[in-house]
Amino acid sequence: MSEHKKKIWIQAFRQAALFILVSVIAALAVNQFRPGGISIIGDWSAEARFSDADGDLMIVSFKEARELFINQQVIFIDARSEKQYLEGHIQGAVSLPWQRVDDYFIEVADRLDTGKPIITYCDGETCDLSHELAIFLKEMGFQNPRVLVNGWSLWLQAGLPISTGSDTDER
Repeated sequence: MSEHKKKIWIQAFRQAALFILVSVIAALAVNQFRPGGISIIGDWSAEARFSDADGDLMIVSFKEARELFINQQVIFIDARSEKQYLEGHIQGAVSLPWQRVDDYFIEVADRLDTGKPIITYCDGETCDLSHELAIFLKEMGFQNPRVLVNGWSLWLQAGLPISTGSDTDER
């Protein structure tokens, strides 16, 4: 390769690197000043992800959720889609799909005001439906709704009671 071509390649590489650097700086600046920008440095732990606006942890342990279920001292709310709920859910759970919470909340709200703790669940450790639903319920005045992270999978793995379809006393 001739000396002239090497210089052209080096110049092109420098320009590309400079272009990338300027683009990254511009993107970080826009993110910093944009409302609702993404936090670059932050706490991404489950504890931080599943906290309410006051910073209170909303997670309930599987052991505690199981004990409350056995003692019939809890209301489980399935935040997954209605289709997933009908395919299988925690026995006695109420269906309140997060994507359709506005459509079904009034219908379900009376059955939630029993004084029993409320535990929301969905499926998968990264599923945020149950967390969003728990925050919504707290904003609606329900005391201390909790989230069972990866609830459906854990429940199945433990072999605890489930139901399929829709029961007459469930949505």
